[in-house]
Amino acid sequence: MIGESGPRCCANRRTRILEPRSRVAAASVFCSFVTRLALHSRLIPGTEEAYETEHARVWPELITVMRTAGISDWSIWRSGRDLFHLVVTDDFEAAVAYLRNDPIDQRWQQHMSQFVEGFAENPEGVAGQSLRHVWTMSEQTDRT
Repeated sequence: MIGESGPRCCANRRTRILEPRSRVAAASVFCSFVTRLALHSRLIPGTEEAYETEHARVWPELITVMRTAGISDWSIWRSGRDLFHLVVTDDFEAAVAYLRNDPIDQRWQQHMSQFVEGFAENPEGVAGQSLRHVWTMSEQTDRT
């Protein structure tokens, strides 16, 4: 199914994306499932500016490890001490399991622990962390 906004269709929190197999065979498409999820974490008081400085350029080797784990994108927004993360991945639980055992990610998490109190827990969320999905405009079925 292709939605009005382009080659996408959505089901629950999963987004099905249609992409060309190659630049040459652009007419041939395949579907892959991608999960978008939101996380919430909180900074230790007084570390807001230092946290942003650390994220001005994340270690390139960490980005490589995250991609290897199946994370295609990770964005962070800040409001005061609250951080809101949008993660795009094939399988968040598998990515977290992979990263948990990776020495580069372990080093990054240790480094970030001086800034971050921790992630909010949500027993109903993916990996016990993701925020509850409420609404996505592109997923609304009734077109006005």
